[in-house]
Amino acid sequence: QCYQCEMTDDCAAPEFIVNCTVNVQDMCQKEVLVNDDGILYRKSCASSSACLISSSGYQQFCTGKLHSVCISCCSTPLCNGPRQKRRPLPSSGAAPTGLPLLMLVLLLLDSILC
Repeated sequence: QCYQCEMTDDCAAPEFIVNCTVNVQDMCQKEVLVNDDGILYRKSCASSSACLISSSGYQQFCTGKLHSVCISCCSTPLCNGPRQKRRPLPSSGAAPTGLPLLMLVLLLLDSILC
């Protein structure tokens, strides 16, 4: 199972869960595109060969800047959903506010690719 959608929200609701074709679509794929209108997420089932070729082919375009394209592949159920947020350390203060949009996009892309 993978999430399947194409939208500006990092879709993770149950209605976006699909069953992948057995023995053909053995990975989940997640694309994050930065365009003039903001961030677009594309998620789907994929074959391992197609996904790995796409992700490596677009690696040079994964910059976090305008027109950036980042493609990632994973092989566990629903792994192309949003990344789980880490718990803050008990001693940490309030989260910083007012970060520039570019910094937030870079952090998002970094968390997707790591």
